[in-house]
Amino acid sequence: MSRTYLALLHYDGRAFVGWQRQPVGRSVQAEFEGVLERLVGRRVVAHGAGRTDAGVHALGMGVSFVVPDKWEPGPLRRALNALLPRECWVERIHPMAGGFHARKSATGRRYRYDVGTDEASASPFRRPWEWALGRPLDPERLACAAAVIPGTHRFQAFAVRKDAPGGAAAYRCTVRSARWEPREDDRGFRFHVEADRFLHHMVRFLVGTMVDIGLGRRPLEDMTVLLASTDNQATSPPAPPEGLYFVAAEYPADCYLQAAEAV
Repeated sequence: MSRTYLALLHYDGRAFVGWQRQPVGRSVQAEFEGVLERLVGRRVVAHGAGRTDAGVHALGMGVSFVVPDKWEPGPLRRALNALLPRECWVERIHPMAGGFHARKSATGRRYRYDVGTDEASASPFRRPWEWALGRPLDPERLACAAAVIPGTHRFQAFAVRKDAPGGAAAYRCTVRSARWEPREDDRGFRFHVEADRFLHHMVRFLVGTMVDIGLGRRPLEDMTVLLASTDNQATSPPAPPEGLYFVAAEYPADCYLQAAEAV
């Protein structure tokens, strides 16, 4: 007999080539699966709710896996945290219904992006976890740029160029909310975005373009123009990965069997 679990995983993305296992370099998936193999005695596949890039962080990456039913949530969480590298930490373990898949079962995902506009953003204690822009941004222009993003659009201008199966439909996403807020102590701004799905580099392209608008380098109308574009040739360069965080994935209530185990 076996049990399906969902782990909510935090990780510092600086040390990894991303979530997904790669031919070369450390990946979060490979580290997590390696620990599961040590605990179970055989290979266990771990599925992530998203495929974060190199340098991108997570505050609640959903990770699903199946282990023998002798593993209870509490002891399993403690064992994972004892063996995972110091860049990773499991916040909670949820018992899930059979057939649950962290990526395929997700109905939505949330990201945030931190931009530092003050001089101290260049500090070695901040620079690895935010975009150390070090220049002021116009909050009204940021807000207006973000206001046109919610809704269902073809985000082809805000994705890495590729010939995706399915044509234009492959680039269609429904963004439920997108907003900027000031960070504490006048440290800059934080962008929050929630959608049913995200394309490769989508959040970073959005942030890079909006920051250019906030700096006065681009007109506000460019966001609307780009949302109608079929390529990314006129899009600003993507924001750097260190400011991006995978915050959470959403799942239907009937996927959960009981309350999460956090101790």
